[in-house]
Amino acid sequence: MGAALHIIHLALGGCLKAPPVTFGITADTGGHIAYVLEAAAAQSLQKGVDAVSVYTRLFDDPELGTAHARRSERLGPKLTIERIVTNDRRYLEKEELAGDLAAFAEAFCRHLAALPRLPDVIHAHFADAADIASTARARFGIPFVYTPHALGIDKRRQGFAGDALEARITAERAAISHANAIIVSTRDEADRQIGGYGITVADRVHCLPPGVPQRAAPTGEATLADHLDAWFDDASLPILLAIARPVRKKNLAALLRAYAADPALRAAANLVILAGQHDHATGEERAVLEELATLAADPALAGKVALPARHDASDVAALYTRASRGGVFVNPALHEPFGLTVIEAAAAGVPVVATHSGGPVEIVAALGHGMLVDPRDEGAIADACRAVISDADHHAALAASAVSRIGWYSWERYAASSLAVYRAAGQPRLLASDIDNTLTGCAESARAFAAWAETRDMPFVVATGRSFEEANHVLGAWGLPRPDAYIVDVGTRIMRRDGDGNWRACADYAALLDRDWDRDGAARALAGLSLTEQPPTVQTRHKMSFFGDSATTAAIRRALADAGVAARVIFSHGHLIDVLAPAGGKAAAIAAYAAGLGLPMSACIAAGDSGNDADMLAACGHAIVVANADADLDHLAPRPGLHRTAGRHAAGVLEGLALYGLALAPMQVAA
Repeated sequence: MGAALHIIHLALGGCLKAPPVTFGITADTGGHIAYVLEAAAAQSLQKGVDAVSVYTRLFDDPELGTAHARRSERLGPKLTIERIVTNDRRYLEKEELAGDLAAFAEAFCRHLAALPRLPDVIHAHFADAADIASTARARFGIPFVYTPHALGIDKRRQGFAGDALEARITAERAAISHANAIIVSTRDEADRQIGGYGITVADRVHCLPPGVPQRAAPTGEATLADHLDAWFDDASLPILLAIARPVRKKNLAALLRAYAADPALRAAANLVILAGQHDHATGEERAVLEELATLAADPALAGKVALPARHDASDVAALYTRASRGGVFVNPALHEPFGLTVIEAAAAGVPVVATHSGGPVEIVAALGHGMLVDPRDEGAIADACRAVISDADHHAALAASAVSRIGWYSWERYAASSLAVYRAAGQPRLLASDIDNTLTGCAESARAFAAWAETRDMPFVVATGRSFEEANHVLGAWGLPRPDAYIVDVGTRIMRRDGDGNWRACADYAALLDRDWDRDGAARALAGLSLTEQPPTVQTRHKMSFFGDSATTAAIRRALADAGVAARVIFSHGHLIDVLAPAGGKAAAIAAYAAGLGLPMSACIAAGDSGNDADMLAACGHAIVVANADADLDHLAPRPGLHRTAGRHAAGVLEGLALYGLALAPMQVAA
């Protein structure tokens, strides 16, 4: 990614269009739409960016606006929205998108294949987009970055349940596992939320606070703020303002109950709740709006509560301005992954009372513009609101702090930082190399590789068919470096150092290979064949090894299949046959080792020359096939990230590493 970048943002849900966006028009048209559009716009203004394209679904629903049926919209000189067409042209809510993902993925990949230049990175928003991006990476080698925005595991913690939620969590786990990099907005997202999935991510997670959403300023035409007297008996009172989608996790009913239960608060301020566009509400949204309407109908609240059925960007901007005059912005969500409205309020000089669960904790700490509360403690919500609006000096101090510190949340800063993440996302992070005829075979290039290894800043493992003892002997004989770990016995054993520096077999990996492996059954299935076994020293718990040709290999496969025994059969070097536990192999071992470092297979680079290297060369995001490779590897199809080198042996490995700027290009060395 040394040249100017072509960036794709991929977001499937909600009504994504050129501003102004009617937020709340559907349940999925919320803060992530603002995030995607603002991030893309800021990136398009950066030096070193050729183009930024926001990709989404095309749908045709006149009630939601005709723009969504247009194939393309230009937002700026280097910024467009592109819409992918499938046979289903309905607007689909998040829960319904799963049925269209396969068709969207195929259409998206066809579109990419037709582009004059492939994008350098795909930034996927939510797990459904990450699934599409993963498909595109497998086909084109394009790295992808994942932003979750909100995670299902937190909904589960709040008591939500169901098959759809479990499917979402499974998809999120896959996205976290496979993404080249992950961008979140807060440390809470990085540590507690992502961490809740139990996946080692190490330095793949980057915390980049977003900027302040840009709302259209009032045009001079009348807004909701100009008509508060239609709702309130005394429109001169300060307002408590809440803006959120009408879903249970936003906890708007708790705010209304807290307000209703506090006579002093009712006397001191009016309450305005913007809860989406009511005429488009469905399902859960409609139920929440009905609850709010029922609560607001309490005679004690007459002339005190406004629940506007519709609003636009100018209404929101005007209400923030109105709230800055002695009022407060309230975010009572059960959990808020970030809280764009909390920084939006700060930019308008509005103090906040916000949930103590999620992003607002970090925002309020950074800006010093409000108070945090337990969203389940309605008395605490009311007390905090009253404390802010009843003390003019305190209110002024909070507002001043917000305005003076809001520069911390800058889209320009986000854009510059995100470009650095993108550029690093496609780089290999771990080298796994075969030994025989890949690193060995040429003394001069072996010495050059050893010199490279002395200055490397990435993990290095060997992946060999040899035993641990044999591998150590060969490395020493050729003056090759000792690796960080050994993958031996054709990927059926991982050797790592323990706390005392001694080499030990990884017990977790051995247990993984035990599953579905019936070694005795395999031996019985093969007993009727006339096979020549390799020496007893190479027979292991998860590997049976023989000598033979391709015909012998085919006979072994047939015998195992006829007996119903699951196993992997690998033929290499023209005469070696290995029967492995079905979960074994070099690719599986690399995946297990890389996962322990927080790396997906897409971040690994494999180097090899023979048939027992084929699985790792196919599975790793990057692959080096040295020029002296056996015909066993002729079947490997060309793909992005797979390089067949001109150099032989270790010179070929260094040549491949040089393509990524990880080594100096070696001189061609005769074998």
